[in-house]
Amino acid sequence: MREQLKKFENLHPEIVFEWNDSETEAEGWLVINSLRGGAAWGDTRMKAGLDKNEVIQLAKNTAIKNTISGPAIGGAKSGINFDPADPRKAGVLERWFKAVSPILKSYYGTSAGINIDENSELLPLSEEFGLWHPQEGIVNALNKKGEAEKIRKIGQLRLGLSKIVENPQYLPTSSRKFQVRDVITGYGLAESVLHFYKIWGGSPSGKKAIIQGWGNVGAAAAYFLAQKGVQIIGISSLEGVIIDKEGMTPETITSLFLNKENNKLISDRLLPYEDAKDQLWGLPAEIFIPAAKSRLVQKDHLKKLINGKLELIVCGANFPFVENDIFLGPVTKMADEKIALIPDFISNAGLARIAAYLMSDKAQVTDEAMFQDVSKTIYKALKKCHTFNPENTKIAQMALEIALQKLR
Repeated sequence: MREQLKKFENLHPEIVFEWNDSETEAEGWLVINSLRGGAAWGDTRMKAGLDKNEVIQLAKNTAIKNTISGPAIGGAKSGINFDPADPRKAGVLERWFKAVSPILKSYYGTSAGINIDENSELLPLSEEFGLWHPQEGIVNALNKKGEAEKIRKIGQLRLGLSKIVENPQYLPTSSRKFQVRDVITGYGLAESVLHFYKIWGGSPSGKKAIIQGWGNVGAAAAYFLAQKGVQIIGISSLEGVIIDKEGMTPETITSLFLNKENNKLISDRLLPYEDAKDQLWGLPAEIFIPAAKSRLVQKDHLKKLINGKLELIVCGANFPFVENDIFLGPVTKMADEKIALIPDFISNAGLARIAAYLMSDKAQVTDEAMFQDVSKTIYKALKKCHTFNPENTKIAQMALEIALQKLR
């Protein structure tokens, strides 16, 4: 498998579109690892310091993710190297989407990634340049049934991804409303935890967890886990750290989830990270959810958690560990060989899976149908890993081997 993995990592992407903004220092890349099935999907992100190599790595990771989420298409990623806090951001995005719109129309589909807002930026700009939806290119590339079928599937994408979650089985009844795309990735992380214990044995109820990151992904994962009896004992975000060794109540987690502002953790219990980091990484938690930026979790952090009582990591971030490798770097491999590690291309597949489901022939645009489809997809992927490897270690390696076989 290592030889096959290195071959995949070193294979040049099929398409690399490089862009330099005419009015600012912004630069960007659209990387399509391959046009598997004639199409490719991957989100669009903006970050200061982003480079082409990182976008290539992310496109390869998305290629693996798409083997889990379906349909059988290639992996891609768009990245813009620019400070998202710069007041010139709107103009940069407008010129970027004008440049890539012909590709988005033909065979590439995207969604809002880091520092891009779906409602206020991605959707208006894609419409401005003649797209019915940012994933129209995938529908066009895969459509074999004519214009009516294309319109139906794009309509399902528009309606389903922006749908307000109404069923109280999934989110609390409150004045604050969430769209499916806001919470589905976090839901997938939580379902990964539940499915792990269902398949490998045990119960998540009463387990203690640490959540890293309080954006849409981390906050939603914490909310869903708390409803199932998982005790959140630590939360880490850019704003600070909350520690509660006895476990925060579901009501407390719900309040933190509903009251976050612009993906910021709001609480009068916040401790500065530098003051609380030793205590945070020394907490006796069975579950760790890294759901913040890529490459934040240091090897020493991981060792402290493992030396405690850690038994499961469910990755929300792409490449959560500090290492240079795309897949199975030394820190990832250490974690995978000591405890259960569910890789992000399974646990983080919620949004990709929702899009694939909404492009299917039998999609139902209801909370129940969409959430259950994501849960079933993650369960199926983990169950297949367990079939080939019933041990609770080397799960990530097995998942990667299965995905690479699909890509051959």
